[in-house]
Amino acid sequence: MIFQGTETYVATRELSVAVNAAVTLEKPLLVKGEPGTGKTLLAFEIAKALNKKLITWHIKSTTIAQQGLYEYDAVSRLRDSQLGDERVRDIANYIVKGKLWEAFESDEQVVLLIDEIDKADIEFPNDLLLELDKMEFYVYELQKTIRAKHRPIIIITSNNEKELPDAFLRRCFFYYITFPDPATMQEIIQVHYPDIEQELMDNAMKVFYNIREVKGLKKKPSTSELIDWIRLLNYGKHTAKELENVDLVATLPPYMGSMLKNEQDFTLFERLRRFGR
Repeated sequence: MIFQGTETYVATRELSVAVNAAVTLEKPLLVKGEPGTGKTLLAFEIAKALNKKLITWHIKSTTIAQQGLYEYDAVSRLRDSQLGDERVRDIANYIVKGKLWEAFESDEQVVLLIDEIDKADIEFPNDLLLELDKMEFYVYELQKTIRAKHRPIIIITSNNEKELPDAFLRRCFFYYITFPDPATMQEIIQVHYPDIEQELMDNAMKVFYNIREVKGLKKKPSTSELIDWIRLLNYGKHTAKELENVDLVATLPPYMGSMLKNEQDFTLFERLRRFGR
């Protein structure tokens, strides 16, 4: 099993090496990078390339590690006992399996995505150390240990909103997805728009990278936003010639709302236009 990207996902050589190293070492792959650089999509493409089932666990600020293992639904059991339901005799009927349990009990190796782990409480990664290391956990209500039939390929993404504990980092293989250079970006665009006119793509990329270089931007446009912008350019039948005249001062590109996502950045460009800088 070797990952080298897919028809719809351009993986650099360094990223492919990182994925295959994590699989070989049987360690979770911790992926960081700017929002919109394809961290989450990577897990989907790995599953597709290796022909494996994908299990996704999207982390929120309220998520706790126990939810990934299992939850005991005591409220439902109490309600059923009041109604005289025979199901209450077996506590297993009220154990809700989490994403790790689902991955562990699979008859075939799966890809498990733990998405945006840094959104949760700082203790969240530490609470998963044993389970990710030993590939097992104990269910107290059932008095039994759940062990992984096959060690899943684990992809963990982070947007760097919080620092992750050292003990957790030691158990991961780390890779930072750098922002694509123009050559790699051209490959990505051609994957999504194989028939795009070369001049239109070149001029669109020039405008895009110029916007990213503007000092003071709160949020620089990402790869996914460039893809959306090109889609709008095609929809509006804009030409390469029109983009040649864009200088970000006297003339702004069309559909700026697809690339700038907050009022501070719009205000910044208005100031640049006002002062002719």
